[in-house]
Amino acid sequence: MNPEELRALPAHNLLSNLASENAGWDESPHESAIAPRGSSDDSLLDAYSTAVTGAVERMSPSVVNIEVHQAVPANSNGRSRSGEPQNKERRGGGSGFVFTPDGLILTNSHVVHDAVRIAVTMADGRRMPATLIGDDPASDLAVIRLERPQFDEPGLTAAALGDSQRLRVGQIVIAIGAPYGFQSTVTAGVVSALGRSLRSYSGRLIDDVIQTDASLNPGNSGGPLVDSAGRVVGVNTATILPAQGICFAIGINTAKFVASRLLRDGRLRRSYIGVSAQTVPVHRRVVRFYDLPKEMGAVVVGVEESSPAKRAGLREGDVIVALEGQPVAGVDDLHRLLTDLRVGVSCSLTVIRWTEKLEIKVVPEEAR
Repeated sequence: MNPEELRALPAHNLLSNLASENAGWDESPHESAIAPRGSSDDSLLDAYSTAVTGAVERMSPSVVNIEVHQAVPANSNGRSRSGEPQNKERRGGGSGFVFTPDGLILTNSHVVHDAVRIAVTMADGRRMPATLIGDDPASDLAVIRLERPQFDEPGLTAAALGDSQRLRVGQIVIAIGAPYGFQSTVTAGVVSALGRSLRSYSGRLIDDVIQTDASLNPGNSGGPLVDSAGRVVGVNTATILPAQGICFAIGINTAKFVASRLLRDGRLRRSYIGVSAQTVPVHRRVVRFYDLPKEMGAVVVGVEESSPAKRAGLREGDVIVALEGQPVAGVDDLHRLLTDLRVGVSCSLTVIRWTEKLEIKVVPEEAR
């Protein structure tokens, strides 16, 4: 149709003729360009869904709900702070997971700390009492054991433990829990960051914490963080309430170490020197004069009587800048260096007293 014919046609005839001509157009090239993209997206979503559901199916039988009865702390009048009688119990709970076939369960310390009674509900509905093997508030980890008097009961499914050192930022992870007795709840996300530090409720710093955007709901504390293969790579522990999508889990490698010590000793041995300290900056002139590796230190604000620090001659106002040659840039560094290996072993503390640099020998004791 030439331009003169187009101008001669009325508007309604023009539209009908264009429609009839377009009806014969071949739009298959456009469809073929779009179709592969849609099918590719579908296959990616199917693969993601398959990975998550597979991991959940493998892990869910090991996830348990933990119900805890704790004694209400009382004041000098024999009543709790809220006015309740001293003998009244407070109920709480969280999640956990079976990691050995004989009924050992890993969870958070804050879930079972000071528990009077512990009851565990399995994924298949069985309910069993449990006893506390040990807990470590400094790492917020605990181990409990199921009491199984009936030997004809079905066996337990132990979770497969992975390697948190192999995690990569952006890797898919799934947080599973059993809050309030509901059969496992699942949230999925990615590893947001590695090597984070998180302060436990005991005041110590937990190192090598995993940050993830897999949401943690109330009651999910102590549940497993698993990879797409269904292996546990972390123990869910905390979330930042005002923030969106910032949740934390303790690496499973840390949990393995803590669990082995709890099974062996019932607690983790750590050393202490008997000082209360604060993190402070060291004067720049002192840093330059002594060529200190850090510009921060731990100032001693109190020394316990009959403590290793008192016997070694530490004084209030001394700034600790190193322990056995390892820099101390604050209280957290001091805690980190005071491991069980230093119990009863003479150590060299480098301190700044006024403007003088001193080397003081101290023999740490086991923390009680």
